[in-house]
Amino acid sequence: MSEPAPRAGLSAAEAAARLARLGPNELPRPQRRGPGRILLSVLAEPMFLLLVLAAGIYLAVGDPAEGALLLAFAALSVGLVVVQEHRSERALEALRALAAPSARVLRDGVEARIAAREVVPGDLLLVGEGERIAADGVLRRADALAADESLLTGESLPVRKRALPAGDAPEAAPGGDDAPWAWGGSLVVRGHGVVEVARTGAATAAGRIGASLAAITLEKTLLQRQVARLVRLFGVLAVGLSLLLVAVHGSLRGDWVEAALAGIALAMSMLPEEFPMALAVFMALGAWRLAQVNVLARRGAVIETLGAASVLAVDKTGTLTENRMRLRELDVDGAVLRLSGDERELPEAFHRLVEYGVLASKRQAFDPMDAAVGELGRATLGATEHLHGDWPLAREYGLSADLPALSRAWDAGGGRGVVAVKGAPEAVATLCGFDAARRAALLAQVERMAVDGLRVLAVASGEIAGGALPDDPRAFPPLRFEGLLGFVDPLRASARPAVDEARAAGIAVAMITGDYPATARAIAREAGIDTAGGVLTGPEIDAMDDAALAAALRRTRVFARIRPEQKLRLVEAFKADGEVVAMTGDGVNDAPALKAAHIGIAMARRGTDVAREAASIALLDDDFGRIVAGVRLGRRIFDNLRKVMIYIAAIHLPVAGLALLPLLAGLPPVLLPMHVVLIEMVVDPICSIAFENEPEERGIMRRPPRRADEPLVGLPQLAIGLAQGALLLLAVLAVHAVARTVGLTEDLQRSLAFVALTAGNLALVRVNGARGATLPRLFETGHRVYWLVATVAVAIVATCMLWPSAAALFRFAPPEPLHALAAAAAGVVAVLLFDLLKPVPAVRRALGGA
Repeated sequence: MSEPAPRAGLSAAEAAARLARLGPNELPRPQRRGPGRILLSVLAEPMFLLLVLAAGIYLAVGDPAEGALLLAFAALSVGLVVVQEHRSERALEALRALAAPSARVLRDGVEARIAAREVVPGDLLLVGEGERIAADGVLRRADALAADESLLTGESLPVRKRALPAGDAPEAAPGGDDAPWAWGGSLVVRGHGVVEVARTGAATAAGRIGASLAAITLEKTLLQRQVARLVRLFGVLAVGLSLLLVAVHGSLRGDWVEAALAGIALAMSMLPEEFPMALAVFMALGAWRLAQVNVLARRGAVIETLGAASVLAVDKTGTLTENRMRLRELDVDGAVLRLSGDERELPEAFHRLVEYGVLASKRQAFDPMDAAVGELGRATLGATEHLHGDWPLAREYGLSADLPALSRAWDAGGGRGVVAVKGAPEAVATLCGFDAARRAALLAQVERMAVDGLRVLAVASGEIAGGALPDDPRAFPPLRFEGLLGFVDPLRASARPAVDEARAAGIAVAMITGDYPATARAIAREAGIDTAGGVLTGPEIDAMDDAALAAALRRTRVFARIRPEQKLRLVEAFKADGEVVAMTGDGVNDAPALKAAHIGIAMARRGTDVAREAASIALLDDDFGRIVAGVRLGRRIFDNLRKVMIYIAAIHLPVAGLALLPLLAGLPPVLLPMHVVLIEMVVDPICSIAFENEPEERGIMRRPPRRADEPLVGLPQLAIGLAQGALLLLAVLAVHAVARTVGLTEDLQRSLAFVALTAGNLALVRVNGARGATLPRLFETGHRVYWLVATVAVAIVATCMLWPSAAALFRFAPPEPLHALAAAAAGVVAVLLFDLLKPVPAVRRALGGA
C-alpha cells in the first residue's frame, strides 16, 4: 500500500486530492451499442440488405406507389429485428450498484458518512455488523469480525477476520478464515473493525470480475447461426438467379425495365424474410410462456438453445441449496438427533445443548449459524425454563486465530455467572480440558458429520463465581462439554426432482462450488448428481493442461474449491468439448461463467444484480425446477421451428415458380414484387403463429439432447418442403392456365392464382403440423389459434381483392365466388396429396424429428 493513512484518517483535502487523481470508487460504465449500430449490423445481413436494395431499385424504375409499399414493408421488417436485438448488457452497471451506497470513514480524526464512490485508497473505513464493505483493504482492527463473502466466493459460511495493526498485508483472495483482508461488496455479519482501504473501483476483487465480464463476447445462439447460414444460402441463390433472369429476359425481349422488375420479384420470392421473423415470433411467444411460470428470458433466442443443453453446470450455494444455515443434527455423548426443520419440542437429553447454544449466540443475529441456533431454541424451548431472555450479558470474548470459539458470560442473578461457548470442536475441547483420547474420539465424530456435509460446532458451559471476569476465556475453570451442533445449507425442495428429470432428458448435471470437497460431495449425493467420478478441486484444475481437463470433465460431475476464473475455465472447457452449456448461479463470482455459457441462468430473487444482468435467463422465484420447464419449452420450440422452416421452404417454391415460369413461357408476370411481399411479410409470418401453438411431442423429455451441430433444416426436411411446394406450384399453375384458357382478364387470372396459393398456404400449415393424416385431426381441440390465423389471412387477402384502392395497387380483380372456391379447393387438395407420402419410412423419420 503506497499511500498509508494516518491513524486519524485522511484529511478532507488529501481525500479530495486522491479522489481527483485516482478516480471514484466505482466501476467504469459499459460501452453501450446504440440503436444506430444495431441498425447497421442488421442491414449488413444479406437478407435485409437485398430487401432494402430491391425496394429502392423498384422505387427508382417502377411505380412510385409500389416502391413506397415495398420500402414500408422493408422498414417494418428491419424495425422489428432492431427492436428484438436492442438488449443492452448492464452487468458492469449492476456490479457498480453492488458497492455500498454509503460508507463510514475517519476524516480529520472525526467519523463521517460519505458516498461510497468517494472512498479513496488510504481511507480508514469503519465497518460493523450488518454493513457492506465499500472497498478492498487491510483490517487494522478486528473485534470478533466475520464477513459473508459468498457473493465473491460462493461459500455460504461467513469467514473470520484478523487484524494486521501495521505493515503491508500479503496478497490474498476472498475466502478463508483469519485473513487480514476485507473485500468490497462483502457483508459484515459479526463484530466490527477498521479497514485501511488499499484498492477502489475496478482494482477491487469485484472490479476484476467486472473486467473479465467486459472481456467476454456474447456468442450467437446455435439457432441464430443456423438461420444465418440458411439466409446466406438463399441470398446467394436469389442474387445469382435474379441476375441471370435479368440478363436473359433483357437480351431476348429488349425491355430492361421489365427485366429488372422481374429479377427483383424473383429475388424477393427466394429471400427467406420469414426465417428471422418466424424466429422473432417464436422467441417472443416463448418468452411470454416462460414468464407465466416466473422465468424471465433476457435474450429470447436462448430459450431454444436451452432445449439443446447437454450440460447443466449448477452452482451449489443459493442454487441447489437455500443459502441459509439450518441445524440438521444434534449430538450429545454419542446420542444423535436428526432434525427435520419443523420441530416444536426436543427430547430432554438435548435441552442443555440447545440452551447453551442459544446463550453462546447473539440474539439479534446476522450470522446464519447464530440465527439457526436461535430459531431452534425459540421453536423448541420457548415455553421452558431453558431460555433466559432476562439475563444481561456481562462480557463477550470474540473468536481469534488461536482460539476459534465465541464465549459469552452472563449474569444469572444472585451473584452467579454462567459462561456459554460455541466454536470449533478442537477449541472447545481445549477449554473443556480434554485428554488426547477424548479429543481423538471427538474429532472422529466431527469427521463423520463432515462427511455428511455438515458444518460442525461444539458447545460448552460453565459456572463462574461473582467478581471480575478474566481477560482470556482460557482462564475459566474447565468447562462442561455439552455436545455438537451440525449445520447444513439445506437442499432446495425442487432441486432433486429437477436434477432427476434433467438426467432423464439426457442432460449431464455438474455442480461447481467454492465449498469444501466433503460438503460438495454430500450435497451432490443428496441432489442426485453423479459422484462416481469423485470430486475435482480448484488446485487440481490449476495443475491440468487443457487436454487433461477435457478428459477429467468427461467423468467428473462435482467440482469444489473453485475460484471465479476457474468456473469460467470449466465452462469454456465444456464448450470446447462440444457440449451445449447451461450455467446457473446467483453470486458475483458466477457472473463471468454465466455470460460465457451458451445459456446463463440466474436466480433472480436471491441473486445479485450482476448475476441477473450477465445471465440470459432469470428465475424470478428462484425455483430450480423451472429450469426443466425451460428445457421442455426449448425442445418444443425447436421442433415447431423445424416445422415452420419446412413450411417456409415449401411456400417459397410456388412463389418463386410463379415469379419465373410465366416469364420464361412468354406470358405476363403472375406475381409482382408487392405480391411477394404480401405473402412473405404478412401472410407467412401470421401462419407462423399457428406453428408456435402446436403441442409438444410425446416423450419430449425422454430423448437425449440433439447434437450441437444438428441443422434446423437438413436435407430430408428440405426435400419434404420442396415436394410440398412442387404439389402446390402445379395446382396454382393449373388454375392460372384454366383461367387464361377461358378468357378471363389478366387481373382475374392473377386473383384466382393468388386465391389458390393462399388456400394451399393455409393447408400447408396443417399438413406440417399433423404427424399423421391431416383431415382426421383438422377439427381437434387445441387448433383454435390455427383457425384464427386462417381467418386473419383470408381477411387480408379478401381486402386486397375487394377494396378498390388496394385491388388497383395489387392489380387484382374481384373473382366470382364459385371461381374463387374452385381455385381454393385446387390449392388445398394438391397440398393434402402429401399425406399419401407420410407413411413412407424416410418421410416419417424426417417428420418425426420435426
